Order: sequence, then structure tokens, then C-alpha cells
Amino acid sequence: MTGRVLSVASECVPFVKTGGLADVVGALPEALAGVGWEMRVLIPAYRALRGLCAGMTAVWEEPGLFGGHGTVYAGQVEGMEVLLLDAPHLYDRDGGPYGGPGGDWGDNPQRFAALSWVAARIAREGVAGWRPDVLHAHDWQAGFAPAYLAYSGARDVKSVMTVHNIAFQGWAPVHLLHDLRLPGEQFYPDGLEYYGGLSSLKAGLVTADWITTVSPTYAAELMRAEFGMGLQGVIAARAARVSGILNGVDTGIWAPESEPVPFSAAHPAGKATARAALCAEFGIDVPGPLAIVVSRLTDQKGIDLLPQVVPDFVAAGGGLIVLGSGDPGLEGAMRALAEAHPARVAVRIGYDEALSHRLFSGADAVLVPSRFEPCGLTQMYGLRYGALPVVAATGGLADTVIGVSPATLTAGVATGVVFHPTDALAFGQALTKLLQVYSQPQQWARLRANAMAHPVGWETSAAAYADLYARLRA
Repeated sequence: MTGRVLSVASECVPFVKTGGLADVVGALPEALAGVGWEMRVLIPAYRALRGLCAGMTAVWEEPGLFGGHGTVYAGQVEGMEVLLLDAPHLYDRDGGPYGGPGGDWGDNPQRFAALSWVAARIAREGVAGWRPDVLHAHDWQAGFAPAYLAYSGARDVKSVMTVHNIAFQGWAPVHLLHDLRLPGEQFYPDGLEYYGGLSSLKAGLVTADWITTVSPTYAAELMRAEFGMGLQGVIAARAARVSGILNGVDTGIWAPESEPVPFSAAHPAGKATARAALCAEFGIDVPGPLAIVVSRLTDQKGIDLLPQVVPDFVAAGGGLIVLGSGDPGLEGAMRALAEAHPARVAVRIGYDEALSHRLFSGADAVLVPSRFEPCGLTQMYGLRYGALPVVAATGGLADTVIGVSPATLTAGVATGVVFHPTDALAFGQALTKLLQVYSQPQQWARLRANAMAHPVGWETSAAAYADLYARLRA
């Protein structure tokens, strides 16, 4: 092996997932193994995961872990080397990773400081004969890990802080400074202080040896006020040690040739069969392009723009199926669209993994009108399945989709439709462009073939992470 990495996060597929963070954390170990790096993943043993500990080995004891005893269990689960931090006083609760029916847990600062504290100690001291060369922390939940490592004086283990979504920053009141085992002398504007309080994400950003985020465009955007959400100055000050590395998708799971109705770029006939089955399932009849939205229903995702553009799209022959949940007002707006256009629009509130595969299999296009999108996986699924992405020119969307234009059509490289700015006028114009391309079968077939040929796996990204780790260790 070239080196060892301890990855610390609050989520990891297949154990616990609330969003794309879990997909990335779960995919990296296998991807990195292919380029010679051994990665172990440290996550909390939430209530649903405690049963796994019985089949694992206790390798670390932490008696005074923010109010109780902590034990780290190590083992291989579904081919992944996993470290589970079992601390019942912090993680053995009903609800999700971050909260229950009443909202976020009030002790989240301590819960994830504990995860970071143990990660930093294992990085310094090793566990069961294994010691990492690099500590890789993900998002605010692991943000204190690089800080604890740096403030301990350790210099032989390097740290990477990855920002998956800067909107979530791990804020805590300043009176918790000492309870969180942070040095008081570091509470100043260029250190831990953040608008009079603390931010675990900022702590990671100012102390890590390197900062990454999940697309090159998002890395640049984070230095601007409209995207940095208060941390743009911190990112800009460390610009020489900031880079963007695109996420990938698991091409073993997201594989059109392995779906119940299989198809591929070389044998696309199955896609028409999947499309017909999808329309029958939802009772719609769509003569033009069938678009899908698979998303959290929030303003960040641009869902509020759909009621402004879908009626014209439907009138021109298009159709839409929406799968997702989120803001109650937007859920209602999606239902209203379906009620107004029952022959062309269908909505399913919630999430269904099997249905999402059927949607990508049968769709002609996937709509991703996000106002900001660090990387995005939805457009990558669309590329993989020949559901042409219609995306806003932001973050990873801009980095992964080549928009239709006279130049890209002439060169034969377009893979979707890209629009800017993120407003109803530009979005509507993008849908008009989609309709125009769909009306030209040869051009449409070329775009679909381009999309399906576009690499969306982890190979390139894993090589970039491996290169970064090697440079840091050197």
C-alpha cells in the first residue's frame, strides 16, 4: 500500500445516509484501494448501528468522552474497514443522526466534537497497530478533528478538510469553548472565533493542512459572498491550499445495463421500453421529452421555479415526474402542478431508491435548476442513463455537463443543456432548447450517446485524492 488514511464523517453508505455526503464517504475507500491507499472510516455508532459492534473488536477506550464512556470497535463490514465510535450517552437515541422529532439535538456540538476528538487521538497514536498518514475530515461534523490534531502539536500526520456543503457550519456558543476542549488563546478572528461564537467547520478550515471541496467551480465560488455564506474570507485567505475534486458515482450500482429493462449507449432500445413502462406506471402520455426531478424540494434546488416554467413546457409537448420531499409549501406546489396537468405531470412525495432507478431509466431529461450545487450526483446519474441534464451553471453542475451551443453541437461534444442565471426566464429558455433538440432525432441520439459516454465514476477523482495525500505526506 502507498499510504493510510483515516476518514472521519457522520454518515457513510451503507450504514447511515441523509444525503450525498454518505455516498462519497462510502465510495472513497474502494476507489482509493484501486490506487494504493488504504482508508478506514470512523463514524458514530448510532442506535441502528450498535448491533454491528457485537461482531467487531474493541480497539480503543475513551473513559471521559464528553459526559460518558466511549469505545471504538473495528472490523470489516461489507468489504469496508470500519471504526465505530460507540458512546451511548451521545448516539444511542431515536431519530436521525442530527436530531429527533423536536428538532436538532441540543448537544450536537459535544456529540460531533467527541467524534473529532477520538479521530485526532487515533491519528496521533494509532489503533491496533494501524496509524494513518492522513486524517481526512468531512464537513462540519468532523471539523474539530483537524483542529484537535493541530493544537496537539502533531506534525507527522497531515489533515484534509473537505467541504461538501458550506451551508451547514456547526455553530456553537462561545461559552462551550473549554467544554469542547479548545484552547482559549485560539479564540480570535483568524482562529476559532466566528461571529462571536464557534463554528466547527471554520475550525477545520483554519487548521487543516489542505482544504478540498467537491468540484473545482464550487471551490472558486466559495470565495465569493453569495456562495461562501460567511466563510468566504476564510477560504480566500487559504486559496493556495484549496482545491476542488469532483465526486463520482458508483457505476456498479448505477448501471443501465443491469436494470430490469437493460440498455446501453450501444444498445439503446431498452430505454424506449423503460420510458413506456414509466409513463404507464404514472398514467401519463407525453409526446415530447419526458423530464424528471429527483431532489430535495427546497429553494436551494430551484424547485420554486418549476411552477413558472412547467406549464409552457407541458403545452409544448413535454412531461414531468417529480420524486422528492422537503418544504411543505413546495410539496404542495408540486401536487398542484400534477392536478393542473394530470395527463403530463405526476408527483411522488418521499423517496424510493428503486423508483429513482426506474425514473432515470425511462427519462429523456433530468432537471437540476439549483441555485448552488457543490457537486451534485443527480446530473451524473442522468449522464450515465442518457437522461440529458438540464442544469444551472453552478458548482459541480457546470463542471460535469457540456451545454448545447452552436460550437458544442458542431464539435459533437454537448451532453446536456446549461443555463444562467438561475431564474425562471433562463430556465424556461433552457427547456425550449431541450424541446428543439428533441425534435431532431439524429441530434438527440448524438447527445444521448455523448452523455452516456461521459466518465462519471471514481477513477479520476480517486487518483486526484491519492496525489493530494502523497504530496501532503511528502
